[in-house]
Amino acid sequence: MLEMRHLKTLSTLKESGSLVETAERLHLTQSALSHQLKDLEEKIGCQLFIRKTKPLRFTTAGKRLLNLAQDVLPLVRSAERDLSRLAGGEAGRLHMAIECHSCYQWLMPTIDQFRNNWPEVEMDLASGFNFAPLPALARGDLDLVVTADPQGITGISYIPLFKYESLLAIANQHPLANKAFIAPCDLVNETLIIYPVEHDRLDIFKQFLDPAGIEPAHIRTAELTLMMIQLVASGRGVCNLPNWALTEYLEKGYVQAKPLGPEGVWATLYAAVRDDQLNTPFMKDFLLTAKDVSFEALSGIKIADTTSAL
Repeated sequence: MLEMRHLKTLSTLKESGSLVETAERLHLTQSALSHQLKDLEEKIGCQLFIRKTKPLRFTTAGKRLLNLAQDVLPLVRSAERDLSRLAGGEAGRLHMAIECHSCYQWLMPTIDQFRNNWPEVEMDLASGFNFAPLPALARGDLDLVVTADPQGITGISYIPLFKYESLLAIANQHPLANKAFIAPCDLVNETLIIYPVEHDRLDIFKQFLDPAGIEPAHIRTAELTLMMIQLVASGRGVCNLPNWALTEYLEKGYVQAKPLGPEGVWATLYAAVRDDQLNTPFMKDFLLTAKDVSFEALSGIKIADTTSAL
């Protein structure tokens, strides 16, 4: 009666709170998802959740199956790892670099969880801000690079982790605080605070300002996200950050955040991996763990398009 896909569906539904997002995460059409849930409810003779509630509310029967999913799914994942080890894929090296200053919020829990599951894999983490990590990946000096700026390098694949929206953080008293969204021309008299990286690697330049031919009045750099927020809150400038990196500061009321343009600016974060490493058991598990942890830990992200990055 019960299948693994049912438990996975209910677990994802609980995490997302939405049929639409659950269908996206499971790569199903909404029609196929609804059919699967209806078929399961008919088989067990019980309704699993209250429809048209936000977030979805589970019935007693639904909660019982959710408890089962929480028990069974981790056991299955653990068994799959053990089988991979038995097949000879337990040892290896995973040296990585990141090109995202805000990534530690989800990357460190991912690394901790992965290290517990794959203690035999040698791990190392470096910042990608002071050297070119993608060429280092191609040479074999690195094994994985977290990047939002994929480049066409032979032998490297880009696995999408999630989509995020780039927002403009402004002081609560800023004149732009009353606007529904930011236009490029709104920044001509502003000081834009950015991380110390090339402009063509930043979403606000390559997707927003450069296409409009706009330059901000001044550029100021800061190494740390918290430093950028402090400068913004004190009226020293504005900054562009991923929506999930701003969540805690918005909840505390330190700053406000506005979309870039009426449709917003969305970007995708990728894991760049050499093709010869892509199908190793520990690499596949790291990528799955990274996606799972991201959607558990971050607010406002979306499922990324699984087609090629280039």
